[in-house]
Order: sequence, then C-alpha cells, then structure tokens
Amino acid sequence: MTIESAIPVAHDRLRRELSARQVQMIAIAGTIGTGLFLGTGRSLAQGGPASVLICYGLVGFIVYVTLLLLGEMATQYPVAGSFNAYTTRFFSPAYGFALSWNYWFNDAVSVASDLTAAQLVLQYWTVWHPWVISLVFWVFLVCVNAIHVRAYGELEYWLSSLKVVTVVVFIVVGILVNGGVNVEHRVIGFSNWAIEGAPFVGGFGGFARVFVTASFAYGGTESLGIAAGETRNPSSNMPKVVKFVFWRILLFYILSILLIGLNVPWDYPNLSNRTTTTSPFTIVFQYAGSSTAASFMNTVILSSVLSAGNHALFTGTRVLYGLSVTSPSQAPKAFSWTSSRGVPLPALILTSSVSALCFATSFIGSGQLWGWLQNIVGVSNQIAWLSIGLASWRFRTSWVRQGRPLSEMKFRASWTWPWGPFFVVCTVAMLILIQGWSSVIPHFSAIDFVSFYIEIPVMVIMYFAWLSSKTRRKSVDVSTASEDTPLLGTEHVSTSAWFHDIVDVNTVDLKVDEYEEEQPDDAQIRPRQSLLRSLYNWVA
Repeated sequence: MTIESAIPVAHDRLRRELSARQVQMIAIAGTIGTGLFLGTGRSLAQGGPASVLICYGLVGFIVYVTLLLLGEMATQYPVAGSFNAYTTRFFSPAYGFALSWNYWFNDAVSVASDLTAAQLVLQYWTVWHPWVISLVFWVFLVCVNAIHVRAYGELEYWLSSLKVVTVVVFIVVGILVNGGVNVEHRVIGFSNWAIEGAPFVGGFGGFARVFVTASFAYGGTESLGIAAGETRNPSSNMPKVVKFVFWRILLFYILSILLIGLNVPWDYPNLSNRTTTTSPFTIVFQYAGSSTAASFMNTVILSSVLSAGNHALFTGTRVLYGLSVTSPSQAPKAFSWTSSRGVPLPALILTSSVSALCFATSFIGSGQLWGWLQNIVGVSNQIAWLSIGLASWRFRTSWVRQGRPLSEMKFRASWTWPWGPFFVVCTVAMLILIQGWSSVIPHFSAIDFVSFYIEIPVMVIMYFAWLSSKTRRKSVDVSTASEDTPLLGTEHVSTSAWFHDIVDVNTVDLKVDEYEEEQPDDAQIRPRQSLLRSLYNWVA
C-alpha cells in the first residue's frame, strides 16, 4: 500500500543569495564558537587532557563521515529543510516530523545557550547585571536576521574570519607558552598530564561525559545542508564546501585542544563550576604574560558567541519555515510567510523567543544553566547525525535498487561506500547511550540524567503523535515544486502498520527536486589567483 505524504506546495520563496565563500564560513561559524572557546574548559575539568583529545578526535572523524553522507544528498537535492527533509523522504515521514521539531528546538536552545555563554564571558571583566549583554545581543541578532539573508551571510563571513585568525594566533602563542615563553619562564611540556587526577579525570564516567560536550562543539556542520536551499549553484559549490571545510575545522580543533591540554591544568580555579566557566584560550594568553592580550582574546570570544547565536538563529528559522511549507503541514502555515526580501519573519520571531531561557541564569547560575543547555544541544546534534546516517542508508539503497547509475550522482564519497551510513548510525547510537554514565554511576543525578536523555522520549512521543494524526493521507500534485521548496516529496510507505511508516526504497521518486545548474559560479570565471592570495583564502 502506498501513502502520499508531505508534498511541497506553493509558497513564498527563500532566495539563493549565499555565495560559496559565505557558505564555507557558515560551516566554520557553526563549529568554531562557544564549543571550542568555552566548552573545552568544561571538558578539560570533567574528563582531563587525554579524554578531551581522544573524544574530540573520535567525534571529529564521525562528523566528517556524516558530512560526506549529507553532501551527497544536499548536492543532489539542495533544498530548504536539508537532512530533516531527506529523512522524511527516504526513511520515515513520522520520524522526519519528530526530527525536524527536535532540530528546530535544538537551534532555538542554542541561541539561549550562546546568550548565556555571553554572560560567562562578560564575568571576566564584571559581574554587574550580565543579562544586559544578552538582551543587547538578542536584539542585534533578531534585527540582522530580519533584514536580508545577505546581511546574515556577510556578518557570518567577517566574524568567522576573525575567529579563524584568532585560532591561528592562539596555536602560535600556545606553542610558545608550552616551550617556555611564559610568566614562569619554564618549559611546560606534558607536565599537566602528570598532575594528580590527570590525564583521565573521573574515570570512565568523566571520559564518556566529554562526548556530549564534543558533540556540542562540533554541532553546526550539518547546517551546510540547511543553507543549500539558499546557496548559488549548489551542485558545484556544495561538494567544494563538504570536501575542504571540515578538514580545516578538524585541524583547528585538534591542535587547539592539544595545546589547551598541555598548557592548562584540569584543576585550574574556576575553569568550570556552577557559577562560571573560564575560557582556556584566555588562560593561555594570561600565561603568556599579557593581560591586554587576554582581554582582547576575551573580546574575540564574545564576538564568537555573537556569531554562534547568529548561526543558530538563522538555521532554526529555516527549519521552522521548512516545516510550514509541506502538505500536510508539519507546522502552522503562518510560518511560511516571507517578507519581500525573502526572510521568514514569523519563523524568526518564534525561534528567537525561545532564547528567553538565557534569563533564567538569575535563578540557576550561568555556569549551571549553560552546562544543562550544552548537554541538550549536544544530544540533539547527535540525533541529527544519526538521522543523516539513516537517510543516507535509505537514499543509497533506493539509488541502487532502482538501477540508477552512480555516475549520475553529482557528488559521491566513494570511499564511504557501503559502510559509511552504518558506521555513523552505530557509533552515534553508542555515544548517546554511554555519555550519561556519570549521571547514573556512582550517584544518580536526576537533573543531569534528564539533560542527557530527555530528547529521546520526546522524539518517541512526537513520532507516534504524527502517526496517529495522519493515518490517512491524500495524494497532492507536485507540479508546483521548485528547487526552493523543502525536499518533502512523494513518499511510498511499504506498510500501513500503525507503528511505522517506513518508506519503500523501490518506489520512492528520485527525480523530484534534482537541481540543475543555471550558470557558472562567479569563482569559476575569475582569473587564476596568485599563490599568496589562494593561501589567504584557504585560511580565511
């Protein structure tokens, strides 16, 4: 039996106004942010230097494979909604519905997390009403996102450029500090790995706990697919972004984390506690003997918080917009309305309103609240990666089963065939299960346990809520679909069982929403750049 579900309908369009350089910076901005500048301090305090290095390396490889799988689908079908829509089309509409709302909530909470992080960063200078800076940042972010997608893209480009340059400077300073250019005039080497409790702090529970903070830090790379719906010439630009961006990010992360573990002791005062979290980046600059440089570093971290919040607000707005333009609707139709500049304002307003959570710090404590929000966002990121693996598995199976040649794929990560999707699903599922170990053993912590696992029952409830409310679906004409519509095309469900609506890979339509390039990208018609200019573009 077949069921027609979640078919795109006519609506106001988003606009393809993001260039290749902006899309690359969107990916960088989504990962080099509070997770690196602040989250590494929390990870170091909870797990020790060896746990941080190992966990961030493992999660980094998992995310890289995930990004390749997403790249295949986003290049073939570059649409608003991205992996949420791919999951709906190739795996299960009910699961796609639950995933989409979960990911929207993830982005909305991320904005709150970033605004809370701004309060933590501000405590380096003053503890006077830190919520004021959150309010100022919130107003600024909403205004930027309400103007035009190009305004968002340009802000991300320059803020990300600043962050990349800062990380490069930190790597150089970190090497010098470790080699003896510090206030104590001694070679630090691996001495912080030999202090009491190091290099593995808290045993297996501390080690496992770092996975969720690492997932929080790497979260955002999957938003490359979200931006595909507003990217120029996606079939030529998306593969470039997928192939090169993450290697840069991974390089920055691993080197930075290694230097943090070498230079900063895991028991540094106020590195991470209930009321505050100190950035290891600022600590390293303090060790270098320059309070001015440390203050500048803290200012850059504050700008990175702004960038991360901008990125999360943009992504969450587009996810909610994608939910509203499907038939049957997965969100109220009001969220599909866009301004004359192509900005979905109602979706922006609701997404930004959730960030009011950051003002709860007055009652809970900035450090404690940020830790909980970090756990929630980290687990949500993991659910997104697992879902990309599921969607890729069904997409690849459909492609092969229906006899389409692999040469027709616009981008193919050949070295991940056939193991890639199964590797991602299995490893991420394992991380989700074990990372909450410390919330159960040796003592049960109800609040920590909830922050690690609350999203799993919520996903299950929303999954069955969709099944129960959509037992009968009608066929809808797809002639109004375009490259701008979310990829929630014709799904053929293999069985009408009440407990699932798994898509039939033998009949799902692989032609709908395939994008054809309209003209060459500007970068393809520019004259050849000099070696120096090419090197600069690679870094920045």
